[in-house]
Amino acid sequence: MPMYQVKPINGSEIKIDLPTCMYKLPNVHAQASSCSEHALQNGELDPAVAALELRQDEIMRRLYELKAAVEGLAKTVTTPDADLDVTVTSLSQSPTSTAFRGTSDLDSLLGKDLGALRDVVINASPTRPPLTLLVLHGLLCQRYRVLSTVHVHSSVADVPPALLSCLGPQHADSYTRQSFQLGFTLIWKDVPKLQMKFNVQNMCPIEGEANVARFLFRLLSPYPSDPALATLIDSWVDTAFFQLAEGSAKERATVLRALNSSLGREPWLAGPELSLADIACYCCVRQTCSSTPANVQRWLKACDNLGHFSSTLPLLQ
Repeated sequence: MPMYQVKPINGSEIKIDLPTCMYKLPNVHAQASSCSEHALQNGELDPAVAALELRQDEIMRRLYELKAAVEGLAKTVTTPDADLDVTVTSLSQSPTSTAFRGTSDLDSLLGKDLGALRDVVINASPTRPPLTLLVLHGLLCQRYRVLSTVHVHSSVADVPPALLSCLGPQHADSYTRQSFQLGFTLIWKDVPKLQMKFNVQNMCPIEGEANVARFLFRLLSPYPSDPALATLIDSWVDTAFFQLAEGSAKERATVLRALNSSLGREPWLAGPELSLADIACYCCVRQTCSSTPANVQRWLKACDNLGHFSSTLPLLQ
């Protein structure tokens, strides 16, 4: 029995609802709202977002058009220099056959033609015209359909008219690039060494007239399979450019004696046929030597009679 007894205040039991979470917040998703950040839930699009999407679509459309225009220009203009002042375009093709035997495949040497003209781009200084490359250009024109173009870079103040027309007269139908097999682009530019590029995007430049001449000669005819003959040709090419063109008077005299001795035994420098050795030595002798021995004089006349070297004569005067 309790010591103290108190009468009940409320006879019925009190029920208390216990919470199921610590903090209870109202459900914002269930509330009707006209705010723009919740408009997407009702299937409506904010006008500002719609305008932004239209602007983005317009920008992408213009970018695709610009990309297509650049790709089209890349197929027609493959020169690495954009600041060109003068352009002379010519088509050179002679019906006569070359003096070289064998046939070089352009696809195997330069890659398969995918619709764009395969263009050989050469940067040369007008103070030292590359006569060897002009001879090889004439031989290439006898083998392939060549689109020849001469440009003048903005780094050069004045170029003689003979250099502007060194690849032949201007051709009226030069814009039909797809009808040619090879492009030959010569840019008169202030460069310390002659440079050549074939693939202007993925290729390092080839420097030096001797190296470029070797590249172009391989488009005409394969190098001899005989290692001794190939070494002899390379030796004469290096001798022409490093001793005749850049050497002292004593070195030139030594080379002329060697030429005279070799030409006394054979009509050409590397066997019974004209080769790159003859082309390189001919151009360097014409540029640097005023007097030559008897065998060398006979050999120079034989080269002149072939007609391959006629493009160099206006530049030697």
